[in-house]
Amino acid sequence: MEITDVRAHHIRVPYEAGVASFRQGASAITALDMVLVEVTTDSGLTGWGDAFAYVCPRTTRSAVEEMIAPQARGLKVPDAAGIPAVMEQIQRNLHLFGRYGITMFAISGLDIALWDLAAKVKGVPVHRLLGEIRRTAIPAYASLLRIGSPDNIAAECRKAVALGYGAIKLHETTQPAVFAAREAIGPTVPLMVDMNCPLTAEQAIAFAATCRDAQPMFLEEPVWPPEDFNALAELRRKAGLGIAAGENACTEYQFRQMMEAGAVSHAQPSVIKVGGITEFLKVAALADRSGVKIVPHSPYFGPGLLATLHLLATRDDGPVEMFYLKREACLWNGRADVDATGHVAVPSGPGLGYEPDRGVMERYRVA
Repeated sequence: MEITDVRAHHIRVPYEAGVASFRQGASAITALDMVLVEVTTDSGLTGWGDAFAYVCPRTTRSAVEEMIAPQARGLKVPDAAGIPAVMEQIQRNLHLFGRYGITMFAISGLDIALWDLAAKVKGVPVHRLLGEIRRTAIPAYASLLRIGSPDNIAAECRKAVALGYGAIKLHETTQPAVFAAREAIGPTVPLMVDMNCPLTAEQAIAFAATCRDAQPMFLEEPVWPPEDFNALAELRRKAGLGIAAGENACTEYQFRQMMEAGAVSHAQPSVIKVGGITEFLKVAALADRSGVKIVPHSPYFGPGLLATLHLLATRDDGPVEMFYLKREACLWNGRADVDATGHVAVPSGPGLGYEPDRGVMERYRVA
């Protein structure tokens, strides 16, 4: 079986987030941009992947079409054991474009699609190729967008808990915001604080001290630049709180640098950024050896979400991140949404488990 083509589909699904907002500079973002990677074969089987896009979908799409597709067309579709060697060769072939950022986003999309194909050939779900299944549903946490107002933060946190979410993550950078959330959800619900890299190490140490009584499970990416692992390690030693990072990291190599520095208690590989399922597995194994917890970055709703569910199904712990917003449409017809108990079911069909709704793709396609 050979790969006959690789296509990138730019899909934009509007959403409503109420009092919250997601911004790129001064511009508010009101839709989810996804780049789906479709790998077709001469056997008729199709594999689906997901390349990180957010505010750069045209760039990611171009990377898939100009860098990945020429590498993949004509390749024999590998089985699960053969995927790592294929992906390493593609990384080597493309290394002059960098092994981080857009290049790895595009590589991630191909890798996920190859795992989807490998599982479909066997007629089994992807998690069967990864190891023993340990969970059939994954606990989700509500990943709130930036809100700002402590009163509104408290109200949204209470709504999320009432909907069944068992944990909350803020995207806030102030002490009143953290304490408003803690008061709203009570002392037992886990609280995470994603800061998106705004502080120096000294500022982050001071911020951690002011928030310690709110008992956040971790501060996520508090330091600029995000790859300053020595600064993160210093913060972790002095803050007395968990430190999370890794959504901006690519490949096992960079995660190894992070963990060897003692920078994190929680590692956050993103399957659509890190290099796909193949690199995610390497990072998870490294974290297990290093005593670091895996809490994936996964606020997306395409094939990358399904891949994350399969990866977490083979682990005893680790939640799935769900952006707290209302989408206008779903590629999976609601089957990968959070249920009333705050869990997302692990797909059990062949490959990633579900095929994207072609009608939704066409309705929300960006030419």
